[in-house]
Amino acid sequence: MSVVIPAYNSSRTLDACLRSVHAQTHPVHEVIVVDDGSTDGTAEIARNHPCVLIGGGGNRGVSAARNAGIAAATGDVLFFLDSDEALTPDSVANALEILRDDPSCGCVHGVIAPEPLFDDGPVEWYKVLHAYWWRARGAGVVETAFFAQAAVPREVFEVLGGFDERLRDSEDLEFSDRLAPHYRIVLTERVMARHDEEHRFGPLLSETYRRALLLVPALLSARRGGRSNLTANSPASVLAAALCLGSVPLPLLALLLSWPAPAVPVLSALPVAGLLAFCLANLGLLRFAARRRGASFVPFFTGVHLANHAALLAGAASGAVRALTAGRTATGGRRSSEQAAAR
Repeated sequence: MSVVIPAYNSSRTLDACLRSVHAQTHPVHEVIVVDDGSTDGTAEIARNHPCVLIGGGGNRGVSAARNAGIAAATGDVLFFLDSDEALTPDSVANALEILRDDPSCGCVHGVIAPEPLFDDGPVEWYKVLHAYWWRARGAGVVETAFFAQAAVPREVFEVLGGFDERLRDSEDLEFSDRLAPHYRIVLTERVMARHDEEHRFGPLLSETYRRALLLVPALLSARRGGRSNLTANSPASVLAAALCLGSVPLPLLALLLSWPAPAVPVLSALPVAGLLAFCLANLGLLRFAARRRGASFVPFFTGVHLANHAALLAGAASGAVRALTAGRTATGGRRSSEQAAAR
C-alpha cells in the first residue's frame, strides 16, 4: 500500500494528515507527498515525517500531482488522500479488505466525517454535515469515484492511464467515465476522513459555482455512457430551490407592470411554497443537522443550503451556455472547413 498525498499550500493541515496516515492500524508501505508548487511551509512539514517528498514541478494541479505520485509509488495498491483530510485509524485496513474480497473492484472510496478537522465555525459545520449526508446515503456499489480518500489497485492505472492533467476540477468525474465500464466502484463509510472544509460563506458559494460549471457536461457524458453520477443534491431539492428563488421577483414585477390585483398575493405565495417544498425535499438532511448540532442550528443550515443551491443553479446555467456555445462554434468551424474544401 502506497499513500499518495497531493499538497498545495497545506501547512495548516498536512501535519494532521500525515499523523493520521502513520496511525493506521494496517502498516503503510510508503507515504508520498507531492508538493504542487507550494509557497508556504508545506515541504518543511513533510520533511518532518517519514515520507517521500516530490516537488519542483510548479503548480500543475491535483491531477498532475496524483500522476506524479503514481509514477513514484512502488505499492500494488495506491491510496489517494487529500492533504486537508485526516483518516480514521482503520480506513486503510478496511479499504484493503474490500479490494481483497472483490477482485472486480477497481476503487474503494470513503465519506467525509460529520465533524470537521478543525472547528472554524457554522459554515464549515454546514459543509461537513451536508458532505457526510449525501455520501453516506449513496454508500454501496456506485458509478462515480471521488479520490479525496480512495484506494485503487495499480493495475487500474496500467489499463486506463492516469488522471487528465488538463483538469483542475471534476477530474474525478472524468476518470469515473473511464473507470466505471471496466471495474466496480465501492463507496463505503468504513473509509472516512475528517476534512478541513471551507468556513467562509463567500468562498463556499464561489467554490460551488465553479464546480457547477462542468455539471451539465458531466451529466450528459454520464448519460451517454449509461451511467448515473453521484450527486450532492436531489433533483427535487434543486427544482424546489429554483421555484423559491426564481419566483422572488415576480410580485414586484406584477406591481411594476400593473398586473391584475389578485395576481400579487398569488405570486407572493410562490416563494413561500418553494421554500416549504425545499425543506420537505431536504427533510432527512435537516433532521440530521438537528441531531448533530441542535434544532437552533437548522434555520442557519437551511439558509446556507438554499444559498448554495443558488450558486449551483447559476453555475450549471452558465456552464450549459458555455457548452452550447462551444458546440455551436465547433460545428460552425467544421462547416466552414467543409465549405472551404468544397470550393
